[in-house]
Order: sequence, then C-alpha cells, then structure tokens
Amino acid sequence: MSGEDVAEREGARPRRSWPLIVFVLVLVAGGAFAAGRFSAFDTVAAPNRADIGFARDMQVHHAQAVEMAMIEYRATQDDELRVVAYDIATGQQAQSGEMYAWLVEWGLPQRGSEPLMAWMQGTEHDHGGAVTSDATEDELREAMGMATDEELAQLQELAGTTAGDCLFTDRMIEHHTGALEMVAAERDLGSIPRVLQTAEAMADTQQREIEVLQSAQARLGCG
Repeated sequence: MSGEDVAEREGARPRRSWPLIVFVLVLVAGGAFAAGRFSAFDTVAAPNRADIGFARDMQVHHAQAVEMAMIEYRATQDDELRVVAYDIATGQQAQSGEMYAWLVEWGLPQRGSEPLMAWMQGTEHDHGGAVTSDATEDELREAMGMATDEELAQLQELAGTTAGDCLFTDRMIEHHTGALEMVAAERDLGSIPRVLQTAEAMADTQQREIEVLQSAQARLGCG
C-alpha cells in the first residue's frame, strides 16, 4: 500500500456502527420477505424455469453486491459513494428477501441442482455462452460480473482510500452489467408478472447506479 493510501486511512472518519447496519439490513430483508409472501399469494400461474432460476441466481448475485457495498460504506471518505453504497446494500437486501419469499411460496428450495445461469443457456443473454457443462462455479460467477475472492480481498485491503473507491466503482459497474443480462433473460423467458415487474425495477435502478458510478470514476480520476 502506498504512503498516500496510508495517509488517507489515517485521516479516516470513525468507523460506522456495524451492528446497527446489520440490524437495518435484517429489518429490510424481513420486511421484503413479508411483502414477497403477500405478492406470491396473488400469483395464479406456476413459475417456469426462468422465474425459478432468476430468483435463485439473483439472490446469489445480490449477496455479493451487498457485501461489496458494505465494505465501501463502512470505509469510504467520499460522501456520494457512501450514499450509493448504502442504497445498493439496502435495496438489494430487500429484493433478496422478496425473492426468497417467492421460492418459499412456490414450495421450492433456495438453491437447485442446476449450475448458475443454466436457465439462461441458449439465449442471447447467456453471458457470451459462458454456461457450459464443464464450467466451474467460479467461472460462472465471473461470467455473471461477480468479483473473484482475490478482488474482494483487494477491495477490503484498499477500503477507505481513493484506490479502493476506484476499485469499488469498477467492480460494481461490472457486477450491475451482469445483473442487467440476467434481467434481459428473465424478460424474454419469464412468465410471472410479479417477477417480471421486479426484474424491470432492478434494471432501472442498476442502470441509474451505473451512471452515478461512472460519474464518480471521472470525478476521482480513476484510470
């Protein structure tokens, strides 16, 4: 780590209350779970493979976004990015709670036997044909725009520095881009109106967040 990064860390603000943040996320997820149960009661048609795969895989995808956002929220010195990180964490935690509730209501387990993105295979949104029978889960996660374990460790190491902010924006833009492909596949293949509506709301929010993150990159001089 450079001397500049160390200096930034030394000037960091007091660490935010981690237990309080966790409490907020749990509360948000619980409320969304209840909302998801009520919305699922309105569903008449049975979910198809895409609806089920979307609900499962997007929960996996969202979990990492929340993890990255909380690393950034706790440490960043950038006010705009702190707000964005908080919005990502709470928004995606709520959506995860809702998707969890759908699967409960459908009488299905949260994880299935199929590989990640198998429900997208053969569509124009299958992440460049990354879904193959011999692809590892790590390869599939990377194709979904998710960060590697090494990148997560680096994000934690650089947290609170400008370099960390730049890494966060870069990885979250890639992460959101992967989510948009999943939404597009659900749009083409899905059948349940509530799932389709939620997917479109995700796309709208994440596209706006991508634009904010790109603006932050330009402001911070991220290369």
